[in-house]
Formats: sequence, C-alpha cells, structure tokens
Amino acid sequence: MRTLKLALPAAILTAGFLVCTISTYGKPAYASKEKKACTFCHEKALPTDKDAMAKNLNDAGKYYAAHDHSLDGYKGK
Repeated sequence: MRTLKLALPAAILTAGFLVCTISTYGKPAYASKEKKACTFCHEKALPTDKDAMAKNLNDAGKYYAAHDHSLDGYKGK
C-alpha cells in the first residue's frame, strides 16, 4: 500500500509533464538540424502563439518553409 501511495502521484506527475512537453509550438529539431539559432528564421521577439510564430518569419524562415524545411540554396543578406 505504501508503494502505491508513492507510485501513483509520481505516475500522474510524470504523465502531466510529458503531456505539457509534447504540446510545444516550436520545432527545436529544426534548429538542431540546421545548426542555427531560432532567431535565424524568426524575428528577435518570439511570440508564444503558434499563429503569431508563422507570421514572425524573416526571409530565411520563409525560404525554409517554402523549400521543404531546408536551407539548401539559401543566400542570406
């Protein structure tokens, strides 16, 4: 019974943590893949809203979105 008193809250806490971390808006994998900071494709002030993030792209971000999530061939300023 004592094990259940410890395991059940731990399981609920872990499940809540996993749910919260899965539903993120950003794609850190893109930054890792391209070895660039998020601000390479987005403006400096990053909003937290998903729709605002899509509107917050600079030229590199628009190129990345239009070319199948790749910066191959992108010539920056």
